[in-house]
Amino acid sequence: MIQIRRALVCAVIAATSVWANAQSIVMSSTTSTEQSGLFAHLLPAFKKASGLDVKVVALGTGQALDMARRGDADVVFVHDQVAEEKFVADGFGLKRLPVMYNDFVLIGPKADPAGAKGQDIVAALAKLSGGNAAFVSRGDKSGTHAAELRFWKLANLTDKKGSGYKECGCGMGPALNIAASSGAYVMADRATWLNFKNRADLAILVEGDNRLFNQYGVMVVNPAKHAHVKQADAQKWVDWITSGAGQAVIADYKIGGQQLFFPNAGK
Repeated sequence: MIQIRRALVCAVIAATSVWANAQSIVMSSTTSTEQSGLFAHLLPAFKKASGLDVKVVALGTGQALDMARRGDADVVFVHDQVAEEKFVADGFGLKRLPVMYNDFVLIGPKADPAGAKGQDIVAALAKLSGGNAAFVSRGDKSGTHAAELRFWKLANLTDKKGSGYKECGCGMGPALNIAASSGAYVMADRATWLNFKNRADLAILVEGDNRLFNQYGVMVVNPAKHAHVKQADAQKWVDWITSGAGQAVIADYKIGGQQLFFPNAGK
């Protein structure tokens, strides 16, 4: 009798484990969506609407896409459109859909010793390069890092960033912490900055340049590449986050009354 009961208990545990696994998906995403607090705001609403849990692995965009290429994620939510379109073109994603946007900002010491303050990111980088100003680059192949490198290229300073330029190989939060502790400049997404508490003497110095636009996209991983991908459940997330209901939840996320992300699915 005891053996029968044990067998029944084991069977129930196994069945529960399978059920629980079936009720969740894995999403590789960016550190900015995680560290800005967006997912803590979004995921409970999605769970209520769908019954699904989303297990988020927050990485730089490049690493998030690599994770999905290996088949270790069911859906990807990142912010490097060129890399996202290549991901789909290479057959790893079914379709890329825009979800929301915000912008990048250049953060630095309030005293702005390099004189970078303004609305022109290219002119600001020229000032940083010319003054060999301390600059913390994420250096992690993230969407923010990719954008930063584009701006250096636009300034014709790809190989002339100045002696103060250092790569940390880290996420947005740690990069901001390094900048705060060392009085350095750093490129950040506005949402993570607004949610960042350890600002020390840092402030936004460059904003408002149209080139600082920051678009986010979502893609279901192609099950033709990895048969175990939970396509149907991943599609539920994509359908919800791009629906009127999901877009409204994004728009509702604010810190100090300031909206962090602006929904633009279907545009």
